[in-house]
Amino acid sequence: MNKTVLITGGARGIGRATSLLAARDGWQVCVNFINDAKAADEVVSQIRDAGGEAITARGDVSCEEDVLSIFDQAQKLSAPLFALVNNAGIVAPASSLASMSIERLRNIFDVNILGTFLCAREAARRLPDGGCIVNVSSLASRFGSPGEYVDYAAAKGAVDVLTLGLSKELGPKNIRVNAVRPGVIETEIHASSGDPNRYERIGQTAPLGRHGMPNEIAEAIVWLMSDKASYTTGALLDVAGGR
Repeated sequence: MNKTVLITGGARGIGRATSLLAARDGWQVCVNFINDAKAADEVVSQIRDAGGEAITARGDVSCEEDVLSIFDQAQKLSAPLFALVNNAGIVAPASSLASMSIERLRNIFDVNILGTFLCAREAARRLPDGGCIVNVSSLASRFGSPGEYVDYAAAKGAVDVLTLGLSKELGPKNIRVNAVRPGVIETEIHASSGDPNRYERIGQTAPLGRHGMPNEIAEAIVWLMSDKASYTTGALLDVAGGR
C-alpha cells in the first residue's frame, strides 16, 4: 500500500534530503515550508520528475491553526498519511544564556518545542495503526552547547523526552515514535548561528574525523519510517560520527 509522509521543514537541509529519499522509497511526500517556496517547489519538482507524488504545504509549525492546515494538506495526497517527520527547527547566533533576550528564547522554544509538540499531537490524533513519528532532535541535547546555544540544546532535550513519553502513549495503538539525533551536519543552519563553516571545524573532532551530510541523516530517518524498524520505538538514535 502506498503511504504519505509529512516532513516539516522539508525543503532544505536534512528535511530536503529526507523528502527526496522517502520519495525514492515509494512514499508520497508533503513538503512543509514557511518562507522558501522556491526551495519547496524544487523538491516537489524533483520528486514528480522521478515519477513520485508530492505537494507543498506552507505553514508555521508554532501556530496551531497552521499545523491543522498542514496536516489537512498532507491528507489531500492519494495515499493515506502514515508518517510524520518532525524536522522543522531553528537556531540563533551563538551566545551565552546571560546575553539571550526574552524574544530569542521565546522564538527558539516556540519553534523547536511548541512546534514539535503541536505536530506530534496532531499526528497522534490522525495517524492510523502502523503509523510512525520520527522527531529530529540533536546531539546538542547531550552536550548542552555551552556558549553557543544552550536554548536550542535544551529545546532538543524536550524533544528527546517527548519521544520517550509519546512512544509509550502510542505503543498500544501500534504507532511508533523515535528520534534521530544528528551530530554536526553540513546544512545552512550553521549560518543562522553566525558561523557558516562551523560544521567543518567541529566535524574534525568526531572519531570519524569529519562532519556528516544530510543524506546520512535521511537514511536513518527513512529506515525508522520503514517496516524494517517495526520493533523500534522510543529510540534516540545518534547519527554523529561517534561524538
